[in-house]
Amino acid sequence: MDITFLGTGAGLPSKERNVTAITLSMLQELNEVWLFDCGEATQHQLLHTKIKPGKINKLFITHMHGDHIYGLPGFLSSRSFQAGTDRPLTIYGPEGIREFVQSALKLSYTHLTYPLTIIEIEEGLLLETEAVKVYTKKLAHGVPSFGFRIVEKDKPGELLVEKLKAKGIRPGPIYGEIKDNPSVTLEDGTIINRRDFIGQPKKGRIISILGDTKYQSAHKDFISHSDLFIHEATFAANQATLAENYFHSTNRQAAKLALDANCKQLILTHISSRYQFQKMDQFLEEAKEVFSNTFVARDFSVFQL
Repeated sequence: MDITFLGTGAGLPSKERNVTAITLSMLQELNEVWLFDCGEATQHQLLHTKIKPGKINKLFITHMHGDHIYGLPGFLSSRSFQAGTDRPLTIYGPEGIREFVQSALKLSYTHLTYPLTIIEIEEGLLLETEAVKVYTKKLAHGVPSFGFRIVEKDKPGELLVEKLKAKGIRPGPIYGEIKDNPSVTLEDGTIINRRDFIGQPKKGRIISILGDTKYQSAHKDFISHSDLFIHEATFAANQATLAENYFHSTNRQAAKLALDANCKQLILTHISSRYQFQKMDQFLEEAKEVFSNTFVARDFSVFQL
């Protein structure tokens, strides 16, 4: 899994940061790329990456503020002119996302060359595939805002090749049959049970991405034991009152949530333009004093999991 930050700013674009958009590439797992939020000029940001719009087949909107949705009409329209444009796209977002998208397309006389599905979300299990489950939770913001928890299902363990060889079973197509079936009968009548020749299952990974929200300790259950936790940090630690008033969080608050929820790694994004890059060392250090494995995302930062 690769996570690419296309935009990491809050509210409005600046010379250093565009507004919010994050991609989650799961090409090996699902042959899919998911986009979380689509701020203004997201399609421009994509031009600086290897991510093809046609590969993006799921788009998750955390909330309806402009810095998270104004890039949608342009992205949806341009996708029709690029490779893979017959691939369906599903948008998941709060109430109002359907009206926004349909109105923008209608009034701009835009015709899409691919099937578009729009699903307005509520709390709970949002979707399930063969490889992952996605859950949603309503957060604490001035408008309905959601967090997403992506849970990768456990994978079967590795085939115990040496144990099979010791049993006299040589490498070949039979190895695939053993791994794919609960039991296999060999030519001599021997029954091979898969459970006896498979290692321990590989634990699935968990990624939690929260939209705009003020600090809430209750969110820790939703993000618990995340391998990667992405949280807004609109303000520095000394602006906790301002963060509260504007329904946002500070860097330290995000770090405390990561610590309390036993997360493995925290990435801060949605940074106010008042904090220029020369101030980022201090901004990051404030969070790391609470949760050491913290990083501040920049536009085009890529994290692998």
